[in-house]
Amino acid sequence: MAFDAKPILQNLPGLPGVYRYFDEAGHCLYVGKARDLKRRVSSYFQKKDLSPRIAIMVSQIARMETTVTRSEAEALLLENNLIKTLSPKYNILFRDDKSYPYLKISAEDFPRVSYYRGGVDKKNHFYGPYPNSQSVKEAIQILQKVFKLRTCEGPVFKNRSRVCLLAQIGRCSGPCVGAINKEDYARDVARAQQFLDGKSEDLIQELQAKMLQFSENLEFEKAAVVRDQIAALSNVLHKQTVETTGGDVDADIITVAARGADVCVNLAMVRGSRHLGDRAYFPNIPKGQDVDEVEIFEAFVSQHYETMPVPSLIITDVPGEKEELESVLTELSERRVTVVHSPTGVRREWLNMCKTNADIALARHMAIEGSQLSRLKELCEVLDISVPNDDWMKVRLECFDISHTAGEATQASCVVYEGAGMAHNLYRRFNITGIEPGDDYAAMRQVIERRYLPVSRGEAELPTVVLIDGGKGQVKMAKEVFTELGLDTSVIVGVAKGEGRKVGLETLVFADEGREPLVLGRRSQALMLVAEIRDEAHRFAITGMRAKRAKTRNTSKLEDFEGIGPKRRQKLLNRFGGMRGLKNASIEDIAKIEGISRKLAERIYSQLHGQAPRVLQNTNES
Repeated sequence: MAFDAKPILQNLPGLPGVYRYFDEAGHCLYVGKARDLKRRVSSYFQKKDLSPRIAIMVSQIARMETTVTRSEAEALLLENNLIKTLSPKYNILFRDDKSYPYLKISAEDFPRVSYYRGGVDKKNHFYGPYPNSQSVKEAIQILQKVFKLRTCEGPVFKNRSRVCLLAQIGRCSGPCVGAINKEDYARDVARAQQFLDGKSEDLIQELQAKMLQFSENLEFEKAAVVRDQIAALSNVLHKQTVETTGGDVDADIITVAARGADVCVNLAMVRGSRHLGDRAYFPNIPKGQDVDEVEIFEAFVSQHYETMPVPSLIITDVPGEKEELESVLTELSERRVTVVHSPTGVRREWLNMCKTNADIALARHMAIEGSQLSRLKELCEVLDISVPNDDWMKVRLECFDISHTAGEATQASCVVYEGAGMAHNLYRRFNITGIEPGDDYAAMRQVIERRYLPVSRGEAELPTVVLIDGGKGQVKMAKEVFTELGLDTSVIVGVAKGEGRKVGLETLVFADEGREPLVLGRRSQALMLVAEIRDEAHRFAITGMRAKRAKTRNTSKLEDFEGIGPKRRQKLLNRFGGMRGLKNASIEDIAKIEGISRKLAERIYSQLHGQAPRVLQNTNES
């Protein structure tokens, strides 16, 4: 029975809002936003020239929901929240598990410049976001070369007794050993911030005036230092691919490249009139959907600027409603945002660069995805897995590995391969507790049970394949858990290592009774994919285990010491540069720390070394 939308359409207001379509099973088909709900929703049911994809979607609608919002910008935010929550079938999704990197200048007496990902605060100075990590690293190299700012971490900086290699080659001014005073270093930091703010010309003029002043005062060595700074800075600006000559411009350049069903959205960033590079996105487009560049562009803008700051200028070659887009972004950012479709001059160069990089990124993506897809198809054939409608993007493999050091800091990892690639945002680590140290079977039982218990309750879906890094014993343990949970054991595949642990000699072990182990051989593309996923699970597990072990070894001892609170603990670690330096310290060295008495120093020493301290006493024996 066709869905009758007339009663709902009659009562819809001509206001901004969000609409949702659901099928008979209650699954969300589509989430959309509208400036005018009545007009937008009516277009789905009154038009006769709908695209095949939209026509199929409309034929599946069984229920509709709408929410009125106060503004179109509010509708934009609500739309993205609902897309994340409901995972609608017909929406174009941009999945990216990596946050944008920043360049950080710390709030210290001698500020440190560093690479940073995560939430920003008001205490330190953050510059960005940058489109990729390489852009940040290049910026740090510039600040080292031109302004000689330090990059070393706090404990290293506070405990150095001689200049480091960077200072010796002229990439750091050596504040750790007093080679530069606080005032001069602060001036270098201020100039670096001026450069990052895009005020390069003003900075060069200031440096030129400073050089002339030193020359007039016959301070030729200081003048030479400033001269070298100007030369280095000029060289950097000369290498900068495009630099505007006026104004402090912040802009995003967005282009869409499409080849058949494959699409790339490329985002280039300009901050402070400096081109910082670009970043390519590959949207998850529903199978069989016609590629509409305008719709893809709008989906990207709505999802990207939900969490990212909106620059004052958007440059794109994708046609669309310019005024509508400007209105939404202006409201979202609470300041004027301009959208330019036909730029000129330097802005035209930015757009051409962005388009070229989009084509290159798409070609590279198609080549990699084609290789991955062929390997995935071969693996499904080998494992006798049928894929409904040949929708390979829905094939999901999960792989487990256990890692520990002689039973210490046991961790299990679960990595996910989905959509013909590793889905890093779906990776999980599990801390294993309550087992005998070194018991890998018990660890595997615990992680399998914790991961798939929600599946047995109907709260999650079972993956297509569950890969276990191990042989018959590990597979048997996983099968027992699956049987207890009432799950299909045929999805379990063990990856037993071959002779010498060499890639290509692995054996696939199955949980199904009567199914013989399978040796694919070194030339098998399917085995190469399994080995890649297995190695990624091992890497993810061992890095987590090492981090947990380091945390246990370096902090838990001091945290457990009686009489040692956070402040004293920090003073000890700063003074000795970590637990290793503290262990090598004598009682007398520890007692020199402010707030630590001789008695407490003896107790710290004995707890560190697991024995009573040996204290030399004066005697009158001859």
